[in-house]
Amino acid sequence: MHFRHVKIFLLIVALISILFGCAWFSRESIGRGTPEAIYQKGYENYHKEKYKKAIESFQRVQEEYPLSKLAIMAEIGIADAFFSNGDYLEAEMSYEDFMNMHPNYENLPYIMYQVGMCHYKHMSGIDRDQSEAQKARGKFERLITRFPSSKFSFMAEKRLRECRRRLGEHEFYVGQFYFEIKKYNAALKRFETVSKQYANLGMDYKTSYFIRETKRLIAEETNQKSE
Repeated sequence: MHFRHVKIFLLIVALISILFGCAWFSRESIGRGTPEAIYQKGYENYHKEKYKKAIESFQRVQEEYPLSKLAIMAEIGIADAFFSNGDYLEAEMSYEDFMNMHPNYENLPYIMYQVGMCHYKHMSGIDRDQSEAQKARGKFERLITRFPSSKFSFMAEKRLRECRRRLGEHEFYVGQFYFEIKKYNAALKRFETVSKQYANLGMDYKTSYFIRETKRLIAEETNQKSE
């Protein structure tokens, strides 16, 4: 099982333990058709990576037993199943709906982290639009600001650094493009943005070099025009 599956799986186990006093479901104690039985079926399918079937079971819990304690767990299960299946847009919408419906939920940091991860998983290469990286950055920053002591905030800090590096590399990539076509003023603006906003991310040396070189070439062009 991949790390992301383990993390989500352990969260589900932990939350169910809270709800049921650490007692796990047993087939003997669960009647067929009860919310516990339906939820367990969803849990088992999730564990087997049968995510669509898991979603079906979790949706049944929600629809047929909306007042059950497991209904809220089923909401999270649906979002987690979408996420683990790589359906990040659907997962994001499910997590966002959950936050809107349960703004005071005790494990809200996890939900917020997962929203950021939905955007993180959609990030493009440095030669493409960086809207998803910007959105992921915003979600992680919001989580860290609101819940600075949460373990998910510590996890978000690592992802945030990766988002910032991706954004910085994109700026540098564009700067290099302008540099190569001799649009030195435009290139310098990009390189200086990297230097100011994305320092200490492994790009400092090459950025400093290109800033110096670009300024030198700008000065040469200026001198040639004045002669």
